[in-house]
Amino acid sequence: MSESSFQDDVLGELGDQDLNEIAGLLGTDTDGARQAVAETAGAMSSRLREQAEADDEDAIEVREAVAEAAEPPLQGVATLGGGLAGGLMAGLLAKMSRPVAQAVSKKTGIPAANVDRIIRVLIPVVMAVFTKRAAATKGAAPGDAPSGGAAPGAGPGGLGELLEQLLGGGKK
Repeated sequence: MSESSFQDDVLGELGDQDLNEIAGLLGTDTDGARQAVAETAGAMSSRLREQAEADDEDAIEVREAVAEAAEPPLQGVATLGGGLAGGLMAGLLAKMSRPVAQAVSKKTGIPAANVDRIIRVLIPVVMAVFTKRAAATKGAAPGDAPSGGAAPGAGPGGLGELLEQLLGGGKK
């Protein structure tokens, strides 16, 4: 797996059109948009880590979403339903958009409504990064990758290690 940060991978996956759209939302240039995207992606990964470390329903939700994101995408006829692909993780990211928007707004001064719009653009990009990172980690650490119906985290370090692989090594 690449040593690049989660934020770098999100920026790399983000197309020029989306970056220009974000720059337009913020009334800034592409460098300003890159900074806002990096800050938002970092806040999203931090929020996922926080929820995963909680000892409540949030951790269970993160565990299930990570397990789903780590599974290979459906192929062929199975993809005709399409709407459920990435459903748990996409729903989790959407659900945490308000607290992330508030945190990024407080740190950067960007209005929370604008950060929320950035998050809406970033959700499919973040999903693509998760999918690519999950595919790259398959087989990298035997026993850590989800298999059968076992959720990551069922054994010692499973969820934490998988999140480390998907999100990278913490804040940049």
